[in-house]
Amino acid sequence: MSGIGYQYVLLRLVPSIEREEFLNVGVALYAQMADFLDARFHLDATRLAAFAPTLAAADVEQSLASLCADVRGEPCPGRPDLPKLGQRFGWISAPRSTIVQPGPMHGGVSNDPGATLERLVDRLVR
Repeated sequence: MSGIGYQYVLLRLVPSIEREEFLNVGVALYAQMADFLDARFHLDATRLAAFAPTLAAADVEQSLASLCADVRGEPCPGRPDLPKLGQRFGWISAPRSTIVQPGPMHGGVSNDPGATLERLVDRLVR
């Protein structure tokens, strides 16, 4: 089997940490050999309203957009400067107690990390 190794984490919406319930809302994928790091999210407003009726979709989307900015390495007050893709993926995949949390890390092999990211979002989030 040939291809490029990658790692990914699901991005989970966790409205109540105590209940340990979550909704998959995105994926971050890192492929070191391809110099690739990207994230995608999809927030279904109907599912969000059923799962966490007190959360505003705009606030959740803002959190997810901020996380995607982290992936791209855009500067933001309060975040460390992480110039390398691996460092940023480590930051994204580190456990945290916020409304958007990373799930466990998974891996695989792909010839096209971008297409794999899209497939993972379609399969695990939408």
